[in-house]
Amino acid sequence: QVQLVESGGGLVQAGGSLRLSCAASGRTFSSYAMAWFRQAPGKDREYVAGISGSGATTYYGDSVKGRCTISRDNAKNTVYLEMNTLKPEDTAVYYCAISLTGIIPRNTAGADYWGQGTQVTVSS
Repeated sequence: QVQLVESGGGLVQAGGSLRLSCAASGRTFSSYAMAWFRQAPGKDREYVAGISGSGATTYYGDSVKGRCTISRDNAKNTVYLEMNTLKPEDTAVYYCAISLTGIIPRNTAGADYWGQGTQVTVSS
């Protein structure tokens, strides 16, 4: 079993930036593809970004493209999500997810394990 622990959420003003982190357990972290999703109250879980095990390939959801960067440090078993030019509509709980198959998750069905989530609130 893999455990994922997110951190870095908080309250930020519109136009500001945040960097989320997700630390994973396990000794073969570089074999796993990772992704970030988010869920706002009353809405479905939404795809934010995904990254391959090596970090060479990334995907982004349309709502964050150009404003977010996903990256990873395999030596630290950690994946990051850098978010810039934040908007109130970015307010959500952000979840880290892992794919043990190595295929980058593009939707919730592609994830095998989830973190507990970290709240991001963007004030206007």
